[in-house]
Amino acid sequence: MKLAMALVGLSVVVMGVLIFQVVHQEFRLSHLKFRLVENSAQVTRKEEGIVELKAKISELQKSLDDVNTKVEQLKKKKAEIEKSSEDAGKSLAACTTEKEKAEKTRDSTTGEIDQLKDNHEAAKSKAQENIQSLKEEIFNRDKAVCAFLDTTKDKGRKLCENLQQSQ
Repeated sequence: MKLAMALVGLSVVVMGVLIFQVVHQEFRLSHLKFRLVENSAQVTRKEEGIVELKAKISELQKSLDDVNTKVEQLKKKKAEIEKSSEDAGKSLAACTTEKEKAEKTRDSTTGEIDQLKDNHEAAKSKAQENIQSLKEEIFNRDKAVCAFLDTTKDKGRKLCENLQQSQ
């Protein structure tokens, strides 16, 4: 009986160890399954990133092609501009001779214009002096009129009030 009890005890211990190992392996398997799902999600995200990068690369390639065609067009325009620049240089030489003639004419007319400006300024300053003296005469006259006006009447009062406001 002791032997049977020992065997039963030993078998219970062995079963406990086996159950522990089974539970431990189940936990490891569930952990591995979780990591597998997590890793597959990461792989999916990285694949999507790669697809996006490929799309961006193709867009950049298209824009690079567009830029290359624009560079070719600009080279053609540059050649045309250089040719027109040479033509402009030739016409510049012709214009230079015309400019020299125009400068001679301008120099002669500049003296005349300066003389006219001086005469104009003198006449302008004289006119300003005349205007100022006339304004003073009008003001003094209005002042003298207000001194003799009857301010009890509306017209006289309004005239003198306007005069006082303008001072």
